[in-house]
Amino acid sequence: VPPLTRLNLNDVLQLINQKKYFVLHAPRQTGKTSFLLALMDYLNQAGDYHVLYVNVEMAQTAREDVYHGIQTILSSIAQMAMDYLDDSFIEDMWGDTLEKSGSNSSLNRVLTMWSKHSQKPIILFIDEIDSLVGDTLISVLRQLRAGYTQRPTHFPQSICVWEVLTNPKLKPCIINIPLKQGKFLKTVCLMSFGI
Repeated sequence: VPPLTRLNLNDVLQLINQKKYFVLHAPRQTGKTSFLLALMDYLNQAGDYHVLYVNVEMAQTAREDVYHGIQTILSSIAQMAMDYLDDSFIEDMWGDTLEKSGSNSSLNRVLTMWSKHSQKPIILFIDEIDSLVGDTLISVLRQLRAGYTQRPTHFPQSICVWEVLTNPKLKPCIINIPLKQGKFLKTVCLMSFGI
């Protein structure tokens, strides 16, 4: 099954075009990573956005160590931007930004500077957000929320966060997107998280 046919593509594109920040829940082994990678390629080829996929699972080992969790996430974003977009902007500045801004604002600062630098709006797909725990998760969510009002020129226009488990830090504001097999993909408005 082609990855982009696994769910209603138009519904997801509408959320992106409306500059929404949203969470998609899907069970394991349903092709969510394949879908995100295919959607990133599709949108980058269309040419209206700079779209980046990043998996934050490696930051799980940081647990409550926010500094090392954010460091791992920034390193992953920088690597993926070089691999998928041939963009070294983040790689050239994230380490200094982490040192100067600290772990509770550097993710926000890096995404702000990258968005200002980019000639196109940024769309960010964050996979495995549910692997983060405690203060690291809270720091990531708060930094994303803090940039929401600055989009699309000073922060990513749209952020899609994928998770397998329902995270208690996210309050339900559920929209159902139909999957092809008669099941539904739950979508939660990211701006409703209660932290």
